[in-house]
Amino acid sequence: MRRLLAILLPALLLLTACGGQEPAAPEPTSQSAGETAKLDSLKLTDKGDKKAPGVEFTKPLEVTEPTVKVVTEGGGDRVKANQVAEISVLALNAKDGSTLDDSFPRDPEPLELNEELKTSSAIVYNAFVGAKVGSQLALAIPGKAAAEGTAAQPTQLLIIKVISAKEAPKVLEKPEGEKVTPPAGLPTVTEKDGVPEISVKGVATPKKLIAQDLIKGKGAAVKATDTLTVNYVGVALASGKKFDSSFDRKQTASFALNQVIKGWTQGLTGKTVGSRVLLVIPKDLAYGDKGQGDAKGDLVFVVDILGAK
Repeated sequence: MRRLLAILLPALLLLTACGGQEPAAPEPTSQSAGETAKLDSLKLTDKGDKKAPGVEFTKPLEVTEPTVKVVTEGGGDRVKANQVAEISVLALNAKDGSTLDDSFPRDPEPLELNEELKTSSAIVYNAFVGAKVGSQLALAIPGKAAAEGTAAQPTQLLIIKVISAKEAPKVLEKPEGEKVTPPAGLPTVTEKDGVPEISVKGVATPKKLIAQDLIKGKGAAVKATDTLTVNYVGVALASGKKFDSSFDRKQTASFALNQVIKGWTQGLTGKTVGSRVLLVIPKDLAYGDKGQGDAKGDLVFVVDILGAK
């Protein structure tokens, strides 16, 4: 995934978590934080939504804590808690102003303003909640001192434009759609107290990936780059032994579909939100013969697709 915040935001979350800051109740307007006086020299020239703004600031710019402020206020509606802000980002080396990455020519990146973000990084959450659509924010991330085998990293300056805001995609509690009768010869799936149970008795070794709808959802089609919210259970085909289940943990799982085993990526891409899908995955699209714990050889999953974003 080439999305910029997927690389930069985790480091920022770690910094703010280590700093021990308690999440503040967001005000009706965006909240600044950190050493904001160091951003006073920053001047932006807007060039539309598909081209990065012109940026001028006194160099070098250095901060010792994450710092954020609205530099120019937009004319749109204010972004609300639990919405998804669609943003474009220009990342600069704050020492010399050189460009590290520029997502403006690409599609805007989603930033979900949920409780998870509020807890892990109140600074980011409170800066975006209350900002107006069209606003441009500056986010300065402290550099890192040189360590053995790694060079020093300067402060990074992110110029972030709020392109739009929309309601977060609905996450279902259970699959919703039309039941589908699978063909003969596949693992049998029954349900007990809402939890799927898998029987692999008499099932032959798969020659290719099987992705069979058991319930056909009516939601959006899943893309390979989506992050899914699912419930699932997995068993080894050879033994029928269950090796993993989000149902047992009583907690859904979320993951980027392009960062899991190939059988999941290939089998769930194109399926629809609301579906319950039976996956029969050859070992070469899973963890192989070596496996991971009891997840060895050919695997069978039942996956409920509850949300995608």
